[in-house]
Amino acid sequence: YSERQLVVIQDFPDPDALSSAWAYQLIAEQYNIQCEIIYAGTLSHQENIALVRLTKLPAKRWGVQTLKERDFSVYQGCVLIDNQGTTSQLIPFVKQAGIPITVVIDHHSNQEQLNPEFADLRPQTRSTATILTQYIQAGLLQLDINNNEHVKCATALMHGLRSDTNLLMQAQEEDFLAAGYLSRFYDIQLLKAVLQSARSRRVMDIIERALKNRIVQDNFSLAGVGYLRYDDRDAIPQAADFLVTEENVHTAVVYGIVHDEDEELEFALGSLRTNKLTLDPDEFLKEAFGQDSNGRFFGGGRMMAGGFEIPIGFLCSFNDNPKYAKLKWEVFDMQIKHKLLRLVEPKDVFA
Repeated sequence: YSERQLVVIQDFPDPDALSSAWAYQLIAEQYNIQCEIIYAGTLSHQENIALVRLTKLPAKRWGVQTLKERDFSVYQGCVLIDNQGTTSQLIPFVKQAGIPITVVIDHHSNQEQLNPEFADLRPQTRSTATILTQYIQAGLLQLDINNNEHVKCATALMHGLRSDTNLLMQAQEEDFLAAGYLSRFYDIQLLKAVLQSARSRRVMDIIERALKNRIVQDNFSLAGVGYLRYDDRDAIPQAADFLVTEENVHTAVVYGIVHDEDEELEFALGSLRTNKLTLDPDEFLKEAFGQDSNGRFFGGGRMMAGGFEIPIGFLCSFNDNPKYAKLKWEVFDMQIKHKLLRLVEPKDVFA
């Protein structure tokens, strides 16, 4: 290979990011560029784990702790797929190593001034998988039905496209055209296997906690689930998916404090799901939680879904006595509810 690139996806990659990064890797190979797909967080949703396992999708976890031992000098460029660097802990290390950001392909609204050599940002497009599929359709990669890797990547793209368009219910014409094209190559049995992966018992427990703790106000359902382990963090979006199905609820927000023993850090993590067309998750969460001292928003989103992550910083502690842990949770729970209810019911919020 004449060049090596790092393909960075968000810390907690979703099917859209995973499949799009793989498609980019296969396209780049045609041009003698070797790519490594990396992320700093974890794969936690059972569908994402199944997707990577069943398709042998070549994404690797580079934990922040291991970065000191990595040799960044072998890479000539960094590619951001389905993100713009704001959702990855790897970007400061990439910048520190002096690796230029060469390509950014994303469907979220413009966030950072990265000045890459090539940028394709399409906030009106529903999924990054649609953009990559269009590249393939334009001839950047000849998909071959007899090539096992191509079939698996097409299956992953179909999954990514479906998941970011709410099973095509929010899809636009270009998404249907991309899905139509992929339908010639993808493996329906493989996609079924990915979609039928079971929910773990831990996830069920956290969904139960969300149900028990929820408060419903003006068709908004808000639920704090307390502390949870890093490996269980994806239960939060799954609980939000569940709560938004309740009658007379159009928007659900579920949040908790994630406790990462490996990295010795804690952060408040939340997920929003809505079926109200006039509610923009990105706008709503940015207004609710604002930005940190570097101007980075704590929250953001896309059509029908969003999330937020707030570092706990100085209040992190790992030998908590139960009394302190309870007090800390109550403060965060109250503050998050306060910031959300301020927008839901401005006149009712407790002072």
